[in-house]
Amino acid sequence: MSKAGRLVVLVSGSGTNLQALLDASADPAYGARVVAVGADREGIEGLARATRAQVPTFVEKLGEYPTRADWDAAIAARIAAYEPDLVVSAGFMKILGTPTLQAFPVLNTHPALLPSFPGAHGVRDALAHGVKVTGCTVMLADEGIDTGPIVAQEAVPVLPDDDEAVLHERIKTVERRLLVEIVGRMAREGWTVSGRTVRIGNQSGGEST
Repeated sequence: MSKAGRLVVLVSGSGTNLQALLDASADPAYGARVVAVGADREGIEGLARATRAQVPTFVEKLGEYPTRADWDAAIAARIAAYEPDLVVSAGFMKILGTPTLQAFPVLNTHPALLPSFPGAHGVRDALAHGVKVTGCTVMLADEGIDTGPIVAQEAVPVLPDDDEAVLHERIKTVERRLLVEIVGRMAREGWTVSGRTVRIGNQSGGEST
């Protein structure tokens, strides 16, 4: 059974999910703390949030490496330097490679109820399909796109006047709360994975990650 006390959070933009984790981890009872924030670009608000919270940061730009494999190895090494128990991809717009995924459990979020509407346009695709309920998913990342074992999901209703921006904002509000809740529970209670089933806490029937 794994526990997640030390968090490395990866960001590519404004870092609202990161801020929610920083705020939660200010309480020692939360059980986890952000030990570093990584990004694939400079000058973003996510890095500024980390700096204001006095959390170390690092940047690994894909374009500075001759191959994707070189970048995969470099970012895995930067993450490893902080000895995380859990890596959280919080709006990180790059797919992490095998070196990171094999070394650490990686938690990711998606603005739809997987396996429906994977990929970069989950909110738009759900609206286009005419669903009446969508939501958000917290998953353990694997080498596919939004295909990892699901840790938690929460439904969000689609309202008649929703457009993509309005619906996405409502999903993000739920996503932030759910992510903070799940990271905290994983930190305090540990988790097990058996096939595609993830269980948080002292429950039988799983192999530890």
